[in-house]
Amino acid sequence: MAARSAPSCHLRLEWVYGYRGHQCRNNLYYTAAKEIVYFVAGVGVVYSPREHRQKFYRGHSDDIISLALHPERVLVATGQVGKEPYICVWDSYTVQTVSVLKDVHTHGVACLAFDLDGQRLVSVGLDSKNAVCIWDWKRGKLLSMAPGHTDRIFDVSWDLYQPNRLVSCGVKHIKFWSFCGNALTPKRGVFGKTGDLQTILCLACARDEVTYSGALSGDIYVWKGINLIRTIQGAHTAGIFSMNASEEGFATGGRDGCVRLWDLTFKPITVIDLRETDQGYKGHCEGELWALAIHPTKPLAVTGSDDRSVRLWSLVDHALIARCNMEEPIRCAAVNVDGIHLALGMKDGSFTVLRVRDMTEVVHVKDRKEAIHELKYSPDGTHLAVGCNDGSVDIYGVAQRYKKVGECVGSLSFITHLDWSSDSRYLQTNDGAGRRLFYRMPGGREVTNKEEIKGVHWASWTCVSGLEVNGIRPKYSDINDINSVDGNYIGQVLVTADDYGIVKLFRYPCLRKGAKFKKYIGHSAHVTNVRWSHDYQWVISIGGADHSVFQWKFIPERKLKDALHIAPQESLVDSNSDESDSDLSDVPELDSEIEQETQLTYRRQVYKEDLPQLKEQYKEKQKTDTSKRRERAPENSIRLHFVHGYRGYDCRSNLFYTQIGEIVYHVAAVGVIYNRQQNTQRFYLGHDDDILCLAVHPVKDYVATGQVGRDPSIHIWDTETIKPLSVLKGCHQCGVCAVDFSADGKRLASVGIDDGHTVVLWDWKRGEKLSATRGSKDKIFVVKMNPCVPDKLITAGIKHMKFWRRAGGGLIGRKGYVGTLGKNDTMMCAVYGWTEEMAFSGTSTGDVCIWRDIFLVKTVKAHDGPVFSMHALEKGFVTGGKDGIVALWDDSFERCLKTYAIKRAALAPGSKGLLLEDNPSIRAIALGHGHILVGTKNGEILEVDKSGPITLLVQGHMEGEVWGLATHPYLPICATVSDDKTLRIWDLSPSHCMLAVRKLKKGGRCCCFSPDGRALAVGLSDGSFLLTNADTLEDLVSFHHRRDVISDIRFSPGSGKYLAVASHDGFTDIYHVASSKRVGVCKGAASPITHIDWDARGKLLQVNTGAKEQLFFEAPRGKRQAVPGAEVEKISWASWTGVLGLCCEGIWPVIGEVTDVTACCLTNDKMVLATGDDLGFVKLFRYPAKGKCGKFKRYMAHSVHVTNVRWTYDDSMLVTLGGADMSLMVWTNEVEGCREKGPWDSEESDAESEEDGGYDSDVMRESEVSYTIRAFSTNIRPMFGTKPHLQQKEPSVDERPPVSRAPPQPEKLQTNNVGKKKRPIEDLVLELVFGYRGRDCRNNVHYLNDGDDIIYHTASIGILHNVATGAQSFYQEHNDDILCLTVNQHPKFVNIVATGQVGDAADMSATAPSIHIWDAVNKQTLSVLRCYHSKGVCSVSFSATGKLLLSVGLDPEHTVTIWRWQEGAKIASKAGHNQRIFVAEFRPDSDSQFVSVGVKHVKFWTLAGRALLSKKGLLSTLGDARMQTMLAVAFGASNLTFTGAVSGDVCVWKEHVLCRVVARAHTGPVFAMYTTLRDGLIVTGGKERPSKEGGAVKLWDQELRRCRAFRLETGQVTDCVRSVCRGKGKILVGTKNAEIIEVGEKNAACSILVHGHVDGPIWGLATHPSRDFFLSAAEDGTVILWDIADKKMLNKVNLGHAARTVCYSPEGDMVAIGMKNGEFLILLVSSLKIWGKKRDRRCAIHDIRFSPDSRFLAVGSSEKSVDFYDLSLGPTLNRVSYCRDIPSFVIQMDFSADSRYLQVSTGCYKRHVYEVPSGRHLVDPAAINRITWATWTSILGNEVLGIWSRHAEKADVNCACVSHSGISLVTGDDFGMVKLFDFPCPEKFAKHKRFLGHSPHVTNIRFTSGDRHVISAGGDDCSLFVWRCVHVPH
Repeated sequence: MAARSAPSCHLRLEWVYGYRGHQCRNNLYYTAAKEIVYFVAGVGVVYSPREHRQKFYRGHSDDIISLALHPERVLVATGQVGKEPYICVWDSYTVQTVSVLKDVHTHGVACLAFDLDGQRLVSVGLDSKNAVCIWDWKRGKLLSMAPGHTDRIFDVSWDLYQPNRLVSCGVKHIKFWSFCGNALTPKRGVFGKTGDLQTILCLACARDEVTYSGALSGDIYVWKGINLIRTIQGAHTAGIFSMNASEEGFATGGRDGCVRLWDLTFKPITVIDLRETDQGYKGHCEGELWALAIHPTKPLAVTGSDDRSVRLWSLVDHALIARCNMEEPIRCAAVNVDGIHLALGMKDGSFTVLRVRDMTEVVHVKDRKEAIHELKYSPDGTHLAVGCNDGSVDIYGVAQRYKKVGECVGSLSFITHLDWSSDSRYLQTNDGAGRRLFYRMPGGREVTNKEEIKGVHWASWTCVSGLEVNGIRPKYSDINDINSVDGNYIGQVLVTADDYGIVKLFRYPCLRKGAKFKKYIGHSAHVTNVRWSHDYQWVISIGGADHSVFQWKFIPERKLKDALHIAPQESLVDSNSDESDSDLSDVPELDSEIEQETQLTYRRQVYKEDLPQLKEQYKEKQKTDTSKRRERAPENSIRLHFVHGYRGYDCRSNLFYTQIGEIVYHVAAVGVIYNRQQNTQRFYLGHDDDILCLAVHPVKDYVATGQVGRDPSIHIWDTETIKPLSVLKGCHQCGVCAVDFSADGKRLASVGIDDGHTVVLWDWKRGEKLSATRGSKDKIFVVKMNPCVPDKLITAGIKHMKFWRRAGGGLIGRKGYVGTLGKNDTMMCAVYGWTEEMAFSGTSTGDVCIWRDIFLVKTVKAHDGPVFSMHALEKGFVTGGKDGIVALWDDSFERCLKTYAIKRAALAPGSKGLLLEDNPSIRAIALGHGHILVGTKNGEILEVDKSGPITLLVQGHMEGEVWGLATHPYLPICATVSDDKTLRIWDLSPSHCMLAVRKLKKGGRCCCFSPDGRALAVGLSDGSFLLTNADTLEDLVSFHHRRDVISDIRFSPGSGKYLAVASHDGFTDIYHVASSKRVGVCKGAASPITHIDWDARGKLLQVNTGAKEQLFFEAPRGKRQAVPGAEVEKISWASWTGVLGLCCEGIWPVIGEVTDVTACCLTNDKMVLATGDDLGFVKLFRYPAKGKCGKFKRYMAHSVHVTNVRWTYDDSMLVTLGGADMSLMVWTNEVEGCREKGPWDSEESDAESEEDGGYDSDVMRESEVSYTIRAFSTNIRPMFGTKPHLQQKEPSVDERPPVSRAPPQPEKLQTNNVGKKKRPIEDLVLELVFGYRGRDCRNNVHYLNDGDDIIYHTASIGILHNVATGAQSFYQEHNDDILCLTVNQHPKFVNIVATGQVGDAADMSATAPSIHIWDAVNKQTLSVLRCYHSKGVCSVSFSATGKLLLSVGLDPEHTVTIWRWQEGAKIASKAGHNQRIFVAEFRPDSDSQFVSVGVKHVKFWTLAGRALLSKKGLLSTLGDARMQTMLAVAFGASNLTFTGAVSGDVCVWKEHVLCRVVARAHTGPVFAMYTTLRDGLIVTGGKERPSKEGGAVKLWDQELRRCRAFRLETGQVTDCVRSVCRGKGKILVGTKNAEIIEVGEKNAACSILVHGHVDGPIWGLATHPSRDFFLSAAEDGTVILWDIADKKMLNKVNLGHAARTVCYSPEGDMVAIGMKNGEFLILLVSSLKIWGKKRDRRCAIHDIRFSPDSRFLAVGSSEKSVDFYDLSLGPTLNRVSYCRDIPSFVIQMDFSADSRYLQVSTGCYKRHVYEVPSGRHLVDPAAINRITWATWTSILGNEVLGIWSRHAEKADVNCACVSHSGISLVTGDDFGMVKLFDFPCPEKFAKHKRFLGHSPHVTNIRFTSGDRHVISAGGDDCSLFVWRCVHVPH
């Protein structure tokens, strides 16, 4: 049965004919060596025209579709299609992979480009968002990613003249990108009027921000910046596909077949028309390629394709000899035996015969309508058989000029393959239905008698069905995906081609299904045909969709050895393939132990990572039943003291010496450091599930351990401090089964137990994944890194030995080549020798294999059974095997120097225990300190002295679950019994050893000491139980009354008169001990019994069952008793190990449905209940634990089930058993107060009791604010109706002829500066901002430059404000509101500021939330971090060195993220808390520790590598402390942390434990705290009413013992401080009232630096008619007078009600104010006295206006009314009339210049004009057109139609104002934009300039006198922006 192994010959790709030009562009380049590089199908080709030679790059797994050349022109990057496409960077000279970039794109990589210096690579994906990615390709690292465009992108290019700029183009767009930090920010190219919006196909960048691009129309578009500046029409007649820039100029290539050359300014030089040429290098083009025929005598091949061409190729010269075009697409071809005729079958059902010599036609026959798919000449050359898609085969006579002589009609489906017999008498056919038929020739009669066919020899074998080729199908499937086969009778090999682009070699014949093969990748989708050349030297295969012809050299077995050494290209080993277990013959039976191990699954029903989510889900369900107040957790706590056990049964090489001679290993979820001198242990408890592997750092005492988990982590920790140095996550699933450090200790390799057994290489200190790849589909046992070359490693596992090298983000593997020396065996262990290329591996059959490079050199028999462990020494090796023997070898495995057998006889007297059996299987070996350390499968750790004696150090139970546990009634010993069929006695006193062991006939599940300690009862799993002597463990008596497991066994208390035995079949038997008789049976349990307990009198028995029943029986008869629940507690119980009943209701967790509490035990003083559960937690509760979900302390050390827990007789220790981890853990009981804290001492239960953390309106408001982003803002006014730009225009009466004698039109607007030449305004520059965001942001005011400047923010602007002059400068790069700000305190980063903004979803697009890091002085952006905090960033903080930045998000998880901001790299990220986090700050002296505070939340975080480890603040020590909502944080020396609470207290924490509370530090919430770095003093700010002694700002000493209070003299009823900062002798304070105040420390003097409105929107805005003053009126009930020149507030009036509008009188002596309650008042400016007031309306006044002649006052309200008042009648303000029939509420009003008319814009998008003062509605359009207006603030009317934008579906234009000169217009809208237009602008969508800065909603806007400034008022941001107008120069 030869087919069970793959053929030993091989194919090597020799030549590829073809080039992929369809659907791809820009994929042909010259390398530095003048070779041409391009790609075909899945192969990169390097063609040397000089030598006419090809080299191939075969690192891709699917079609390549993009290619880029590195600027140095040696390296090439190629991108492919596929589900998980990757990019390879490879060397065109050696065709070896340099780097692999993966795991980011989906679907495919459409374009690639290197930047100027070749360091970075940009790629564009084929996914729905066309993602644009930037890579640091050498490291294989993604630097940035952003959605590219909604439609396809065709080209991308780096700007070669400016760093960090890129351009991309595609369907109907071109985008200009800037790259900063990790953010890619696009700007769309503006086509404008210069050219049509159209698809751009290619790009070339030039100097000075000029970009040339080729368009679909054949034009060239030239861009400057983002604007189109000119077009070069008709450069080509059709689309321009390619552009190339060089020093001399540009070349373009188009669809018209021309190449045009241009000079540097794009003037044409010359045209090359390629349609005329015939040289060049060609393959087939469009359509599919199916036809292939081989010349019978010469090395020629013929191909024919759907492109209607037939081509003749020379296989020796690798050249196209002839081509000829036919009328129809060609589907098949055949050459006659004499090589003269060539027959071609066509798609239309005809066939043509040509002469090969000159391609002239001999005959053309058309007998069929459907395609001819197969034709063949008979071996004697007389007939031609033609198979058609209609199922028939026609036979033609060659000599009779192809006359039809026969017909075969047996098939019902299309014909796929034909073969003639050697004597030309028979024909066999295959059809599409998979049937194989035979015909007699030439007549075509079907042969039905199978006997007749038996002896026929077939001339060729190309059929896919038939006995001889059964093996080409996989074992269990009949899918017909094989397109073609061809048999080579001489070489006994068969070649096949299938739909997956794979060419395979099988042995021929291959009779059994599922034969082994070798496979070759290269073609893309389907390989349509494959044939041997006439002399079997080559195989020719053709690809359907890739139009390519591959020529493979056949290397027979005898030549294979030489071939290997010539070309050890990586692809050689099975073309990078893993799938076929090719070279394996039937493998010998796996060793039983290995078999067992490979079947272990580490999957969990519930992973610990899922707990928080599960808890939330169950909490939701159980919201209803929050019963009585939960008990506090107990005072006591426990501490892990000793662990008996070692994980050897499924792990290997996990036992090492540290440098000081301690021993490190692992068991369950604990890393153990064992000191053998003192017999003590220390523990690393950072893992939360089984540890599966362990490795030791080569230099330092660091250990890496990998665990089980959904997203399993690897911890690297220090054995001295037992602290984690780094935690690596995110790359494996299920678990990590092997780890290894590199020789320099900087890198770590790990292997996962996911399906692909991923291999990952890490830089562990930085926590970065360097490279990753799929390892193998079978289990990998070891990974080892090369001691000499850090980029190389080996993995070994089931039938697997692979040699890897790193290439960028990927690893490239080569299988070990076994050759003739042996077979591919399962490798159990591997090490490198002391040179770079030598490696050694131990097999499952007991051999040691010796490898050089990837070749097996020799094998040595080392052990009987598998070699599980080996260790390399300076001069030799040591190995250990299943045979229990340790062998020492010399350095070349020539001689075995010494062996040690692990036997009981050799045990030294000092051993801590007993050896269970001789020669246990050895799983780990380590050498050091003169000893050999051995770990066995049975869980023992032994130390072998070089001279022979063996010391047993540690042991535990063997494989199998451990359930039975009992503690002795008066000695510190315990007994355990396990499924491993042993009963063991352990000493719990300091000697910590196993005292006695005894083998049982069956496994046991329970045991119990008698009250006098003499007897030990053991329940077994077959239903029997024994009584043994507790000292000698000899049998006293045994019984077998039950069939099922005995689950619990108990002696009655006192004298131990009775023994109760409970079993899984639901009965409890009671035995009389003295007489050894059964005296009673307790019946009535419906399911297996789990726990039993006696009462103190020995009369009552309590029974728990698996169905959660709690039953009571009376001894001795076993009569059932009913005991009411409340009474149970009153009974005195001898022991309590039951988990049911009222007194332990609280021990069941919230997620009780998912996890069971398996065991519990009460202390003898009845105070503390210890429990163990299915998730591996040990918990302590206060007894009785009443009420649901009691509070507890929780300890993590066991991995999965804790099966049993018991206190010792004096409660000094707790003993716990782990079921599957087989470990026995001993914990000491520590009463509160006498213990120091261990690092992972315990985790408190979630103290998130529903008690509130305190209430304060400001805190509530802040934690519930929802931040909208600008793009989603909706209209601020409740408008209705059709928007102006969508209304139908009424035809205007006044459309006069252009030339007419009529008088000229009057001015639209009265202009003040009539005499001067009017100058339009061309730009607005932000000059001043009045406003500060204090209402819902914190810690956002800071000193800079030694207190000369302050920095703060409002809206989306960062403001640098000079304290002395009030001058401001701005950072305006944010595109939405800033929420947080911080300043870098490190001297290296002076004036560096970080600001975080709101945003939309975290999709990395331009609207995603981002953090900007910028220089406050020159406003340069240093880095932009787009982040995954959806909604926004609410807190930022720099680390001590200033290099790291911490950010917190507003997303539902409130994610905490740490960045290396200079590189834009995200280091670590984790969900912070389920409620709002307000602040997170780094400790001022640390780069790894920080604290976050929020709603009922304080967490202390540590950054370890890439992982964030957190501890909740512990309150337990201080009386009855509650977790409050915390608002601010500050730090003190020696790990003190201060947090400010909502109650006004400040909590002081030492490490993470609350150590004192500064009660009522403020009377209200403590909103802000600041730590001064230079002297450690702390400033706090809170919400407080000013009083004599108190103040809202306090300065404290370093420990928060004493303080000094400062009052803020603001005149507010309560001061609410939101931000504090301390400079030299000054304290800077930001308040909720939008004031920034400077307080002197010496004299407590306050000076207010910044004023603002407290609450918005600011609706009212009025500018003084002649001076640079303006007024603003807001919802907060204040009207403020501002001075632009002096940059300050002049005056402020408190009205007591929200104000809506203000207006100056024409002389500026009066001010009218309209209120929200319908009242209005008039003030005199000089005295601020009220001149008059009136309230005629009940709802808000929206606009108020003085007429230009000062006589009338018009008041417009939301009651659809305008009232007129005559001011000449004095301050009585009686209404003289009002306007009727206004359709909706009034928005704005304007008087005409002559005071006779009023225009009113209303809420239904209609403008009305009324007469003054009659209020009559004016409807005549002509009359309206002739009015000259005094002012124009209306957003409606034909004159301003152009201000309405296309995108205003939801949002509106809110306000407008025309300049005094009458030619410019500014508007404000709901998106927060200020826009500048020309006036009038009657055309729709007029051109404009836009100015960003405001938050959503600009509510009002005005020009100041003389058009010097524009003032804009903000809605959401309560800020006033003053813009300087830049006029066009004369």
